[in-house]
Amino acid sequence: MIIFHLSTVFCPCYTEPMLPALLLLAAFGLTSAQEPAVFTSKHSAADFELTADPDAAPWRNIKGVVIEHDRDGRPVPSLRTEIRSRWTDTNLYFLFICRYEVLHVKPDPVTTEETNGLYYWDVAEVFVGSDFKNIGRYKEFEVSPQGEWIDLDIDLEHSKPIDGWTWNSGMRVRARIDAENKTWYGEMCIPVKAIDAKPSREGREMRLNLFRIQGPFKVPSDRTSRTYLAWRPTGIHNSHVPEAFGLLRLEK
Repeated sequence: MIIFHLSTVFCPCYTEPMLPALLLLAAFGLTSAQEPAVFTSKHSAADFELTADPDAAPWRNIKGVVIEHDRDGRPVPSLRTEIRSRWTDTNLYFLFICRYEVLHVKPDPVTTEETNGLYYWDVAEVFVGSDFKNIGRYKEFEVSPQGEWIDLDIDLEHSKPIDGWTWNSGMRVRARIDAENKTWYGEMCIPVKAIDAKPSREGREMRLNLFRIQGPFKVPSDRTSRTYLAWRPTGIHNSHVPEAFGLLRLEK
């Protein structure tokens, strides 16, 4: 069941009405009377090296989800994005496979420490939380095509979405660009303890949404210059809509 908290659906710098989001959530089956979509993460007996390679042994034959629409539910097939996930007793892994037309990356990338404001460039994002009561509390993880990263501790009811960037999860990333096939790959390894104190186990569920940002950031508006892809559309010009989250389920 999804409970709507109107106080959590607005980015502090954004005031678009909630009604379009409610209508779109209903269109995608995300109403209080229906179950949310489920993304399955498959168990791995041991942790593994990050390769950003979908053909590497840990990722081969692992099925994921595909994103081919933006946050408003509009189709964007040219930016098809596949996401796969695995889990171990201590870590949660995500692999993004991102088609692109033109990359928009930071000219002076730094991969030895997190990059605040990374979301102004092309990135893949994981929003995941374990609190089913206070749904405005969750974590955000990002990786760029160049291997830059950032992790954020989000609390929509008590702070702005960007205020938690100094929090450190201990995440690791790997990325690579296949220019010939116009595809970039981003892999994340996130310690489970950074999301919740409870240990990993088969059948455990977390709240989840997956995003990808593609295109140059422009001021004052980036509506036409950028594409915001979403696994579960939010219906408004804002990704921080916890009511739209689906479920991540850990399975053997």
